[in-house]
Amino acid sequence: MNPLAFKVLFKRFCQEPPLGWAQLSHQKMRLIVALTGVAFADILIFTMLGFQDMLYEGSTFVHKHLRADLVLISQRTEALYTGRPFSRRHLYQANAVDGVASADPFYFGGGWWVNPWDKQGTEVMVLAFDPARPILDLPEVNQQLDQIKLPNVVLLDRKSQPQLGPVAKTLEQGATVTTEVSGHRIKVGGLFTLGSSIFTQGHLITSDWNYLRLYGADSLDAVNLGALTLEPNADPATVRQTLEAQLPEEVKVLTPKEFIQSEITFWTSQPGGVIFNFGAIMGLVVGIVIVNQVLYSDVNDHLPEYATLKAMGYSDRSLLGVVFQEAAILALLGFVPGYSVSLGMYRLLSSLTNIPLGMRLAVALQVFTATVVMCMVSAAIAMRKLRSADPADVF
Repeated sequence: MNPLAFKVLFKRFCQEPPLGWAQLSHQKMRLIVALTGVAFADILIFTMLGFQDMLYEGSTFVHKHLRADLVLISQRTEALYTGRPFSRRHLYQANAVDGVASADPFYFGGGWWVNPWDKQGTEVMVLAFDPARPILDLPEVNQQLDQIKLPNVVLLDRKSQPQLGPVAKTLEQGATVTTEVSGHRIKVGGLFTLGSSIFTQGHLITSDWNYLRLYGADSLDAVNLGALTLEPNADPATVRQTLEAQLPEEVKVLTPKEFIQSEITFWTSQPGGVIFNFGAIMGLVVGIVIVNQVLYSDVNDHLPEYATLKAMGYSDRSLLGVVFQEAAILALLGFVPGYSVSLGMYRLLSSLTNIPLGMRLAVALQVFTATVVMCMVSAAIAMRKLRSADPADVF
């Protein structure tokens, strides 16, 4: 829309505002209360969806950075951090299948990090692979592969929680950081960026041989995940069928997208996911109650006017349009402050927790749609009062 047309439209709106806006703005305090209620409901929904996003994003950090055409995991693995390993020999079997260029093992396990400054212990997640076959799409890590080849050297996620100590700041100042992980002396050889989650206070990355030193002689025989790279001309569907036919039922074959979705599906069914979904629904219900009360009171206060309009020949349908007009205005004007406050809240939470949390367009559209639905449902409920407007009431 060009500026001139917008100016004309705005001038016309000021001179002849829609009936719905005229009725809402007639009582300023009621309008403010209504918009506050809509904004509060939006903030509650945004909060629950934000927490849910933190849960899902934190559980799929590794998934999204895997270099793999197909993924092998144990049938008993429902979620990566709580999964079960499978025998490494199944990777050798997969590597022998036509169309598979390589089958690389990926290891991860919980470790107990000792803060070098206050000597307090914190749980971390240790990720490991063969540096000759890097399987994570993290440039900072792949530029420091020579570091993790050294004995007892790890890389630390700079977005780890403060409980681990000011490691990043110390390294950036040129100093050396050494500490203990699960009773083993280690040195932090560099930093990378992945992100904290609600599952762990931080991530370490090291070589498979250092993983062996940390977890014992048999640790490399139990693989947490297999990353399969296919030949350039191989058909993924055909290779997958062959793998499923030749590998035992103990192992399942997934595409990277299926791997991510299976993780999200698992956490959706867990108490945390259920609570966040329930909280978002409750925000919707709160909004419906508030908006319905405002619209119902507005219709009730103007019932004689509506009855007069009926006597003048206006149909119920045209008058119901006014109520829906009010609902649409409340949805639009209430969403703006709700979105703005939630945006600031997301940034604050991300800063306080080091867990990435940004306002995604999909979430904003989802909440806006929920806001419109919430207000329209409230209008539909308030319509019952409007239908009772009788022209005889004005006499």
